[in-house]
Amino acid sequence: MSFLIALIQNTKIDEKLKQAPDDNYSIGVFIGTLLPFVVLVIIAFVIYRYNKNRYKDN
Repeated sequence: MSFLIALIQNTKIDEKLKQAPDDNYSIGVFIGTLLPFVVLVIIAFVIYRYNKNRYKDN
């Protein structure tokens, strides 16, 4: 299921890049696709550190 969603999103990104006015648009698309993953990694790390410190104190 997630593969199908990723395939559909990839097609939309390719269409956006083809219709882009210049190369700077592709940088924005790259950042926009990468940003959610970076945010999720940061949230996971903060939760990990919080739980690790909480376990250490007990």
